[in-house]
Amino acid sequence: MQATKKATINIALVGNPNSGKSSLFNALTGLNQKVSNFPGVTVDKKTGAATISSSLQANIIDLPGTYSLYPKSADEFVTYDVLVHPAADEQPDMILIIADASNLKRNLLFCSQIMDLKIPVIIGLTMMDIARKKGVEIDEAGLERELGVPIVSINPRKNKGVTELKKMIDLVAKEKQSVAPRDFIDSQALAPEVIQEIRKYVQVKSDYAAMHIAVNHHELAFLNGGQKLAITNILQTHQFNKTKVQAEEIMQRYARIKHIMKNTVVEADPLQKQLQTEKLDNILLHRFWGYMILLGIMFFMFQSIFWLASFPMDWIEAGFGWLSGWLTGALPANQLTDILVNGVIAGLGGIAVFVPQIMILFAFITVLEDTGYMARISFLTDRLMRQVGLNGKSVMPLISGVACAVPAIMATRNIENRKERLITILITPLMSCSARLPIYTVMIALVVPDRPVFGFLSLQGLVMMGLYLLGFVMALFIAAILKLFIKIKEKSYFIMELPVYRAPRWANVGTTMVQKAKIFITDAGKVIMVISIVLWFLASFGPKDRMEKVTAHYEQLKTAHPEQSEALDMEMQSEKLGNSYAGVLGHAIEPVIRPLGYDWKIGIALITSFAAREVFVGTMATLYSVGESPEDNDATLREKMTNATWKDGRPVYTLASGISLMLFYAFAMQCMSTLAIVKRETKSWKMPAIQFVYMTALAYISALIAFQLLN
Repeated sequence: MQATKKATINIALVGNPNSGKSSLFNALTGLNQKVSNFPGVTVDKKTGAATISSSLQANIIDLPGTYSLYPKSADEFVTYDVLVHPAADEQPDMILIIADASNLKRNLLFCSQIMDLKIPVIIGLTMMDIARKKGVEIDEAGLERELGVPIVSINPRKNKGVTELKKMIDLVAKEKQSVAPRDFIDSQALAPEVIQEIRKYVQVKSDYAAMHIAVNHHELAFLNGGQKLAITNILQTHQFNKTKVQAEEIMQRYARIKHIMKNTVVEADPLQKQLQTEKLDNILLHRFWGYMILLGIMFFMFQSIFWLASFPMDWIEAGFGWLSGWLTGALPANQLTDILVNGVIAGLGGIAVFVPQIMILFAFITVLEDTGYMARISFLTDRLMRQVGLNGKSVMPLISGVACAVPAIMATRNIENRKERLITILITPLMSCSARLPIYTVMIALVVPDRPVFGFLSLQGLVMMGLYLLGFVMALFIAAILKLFIKIKEKSYFIMELPVYRAPRWANVGTTMVQKAKIFITDAGKVIMVISIVLWFLASFGPKDRMEKVTAHYEQLKTAHPEQSEALDMEMQSEKLGNSYAGVLGHAIEPVIRPLGYDWKIGIALITSFAAREVFVGTMATLYSVGESPEDNDATLREKMTNATWKDGRPVYTLASGISLMLFYAFAMQCMSTLAIVKRETKSWKMPAIQFVYMTALAYISALIAFQLLN
């Protein structure tokens, strides 16, 4: 018997920031999300599949949080475009509005605007537990009657009410109702002639949608030139004043909201005792102790990255070393074995060892976000941000940049001020992202002694934290300079709702750790696999005359000194590597990087890591594996790099060269993806070009000064 095909509908998930929208999205879709998101804020449309019932499937579209249907930032415009566009590809069949019950008056403004678009609506009431603690009691049945749309109480963090919500979605989808029987306010009365004429040119479902087209027609991409010209003429003919119309609309909405709340909501005495959240904020947002606690959290985070990750890192490193040694002994000695062991295994082993640190970093970021502390960091740093031409909203992208600069730059869309957004985009790559973590780790292990400081702190952990702080300080310094050159004058306001403190969802933390590890391994692994194979070829082959000359020279030496045959074989492999295609390229750029303390192998890694910073480690693993004796195949990358020397016997990796290399990667724009996203967000190649030039110059000069001073 053939299974009945399920119907599929589009459901837009909207709501104010911090209303529980992302939690509900995760509860409905689970791991069926088509587009991943990074810790911090929703920066683009996320979609996910959800099974609503045996006969209904839903495509859930998670839209960025917004306080009203009048967008102030690029982030909010994503939501606006999907909801107002009458023929969008993802035009919702239903809108699920998430409303925070503890801040119902403000949330009802957005709800009422969505309802007047005349798309089927369901309201999900969240934060009911917080509302009760505040002494707020809501008559849900009465509120549902007043609004004329279904209301379901939910707690997505604890998966409560989700089943009831699915039943309501199924019911509404079958009946195709839940459109409010009457307008929340009389939109047509605000501009009757304008709305009537616009509906002749644009097919919209409601008078309120037509009014929005009148207000924002210049910014709406779905309108063609003829429609925009016609609407402009209509507005001029009727002397349409959008500021006056918007003000009148908001006043009418709040007047009705006040009436509804009077009939359905019992609010507590304003002299009620402080909530636990407010008591915690008195400490965590203190002018002095707030900053001390923030530094303490950072100390703990970076100490943990070394302390907790050291054991699994040792196991992974030893495992890949054993695998390389075993494969060398078990497989026949030929080029296929060589490319497998010294190309693929060496490259992947060089990056897999850092997965535990990546997972721990994302675990901390997820916990800070989940508990509500991440928003407090923005509040704490607002005053500092303003001194360099930014505001507290810039902190969220900068913090997200610790994970990855690409979503962090996309997160700048919620910054309304154009100058502040542009400066934030230009400085965000200076934050040390997770791709730099493998480089920092291997270099710190090589040149920084593992000894305690004050008896309980790790020196290596302190150096790691210092590199992250250095990126943040340099970002502020560059922002202060850019502030003088970017001539955009707009008023800037920092308004942010601080979410209540909550216990982290450990299942969510675990899921995030696994997802980010998979993304890191698959995304970095693909690049490293390709680059490792290409590098193996470039390091194994070279100009025919050069390679033949080296072989002939050492064959003569082995004939003359047969007792030194083994040592001469090793020297020949090293000489062949230096004369390979990779060696020729490396030696060509060595004069430029030699003043920084780098040899030609590091030069090759600098070039390949422009594809992605973490490729540096895979490149070094491949270069140090090609040409080594089979007995050394089980040695770890750190052991090989420790034993690396210049021709005169001096070690390549010293404190001077190690610090120089870490500074270079702390400041260099070694990421094609970041440049591409900057171009997309600024709609010009000018900004990524400026970014690449200033960051490369900053990296080179810093590395040069560090090496010359320490050497």
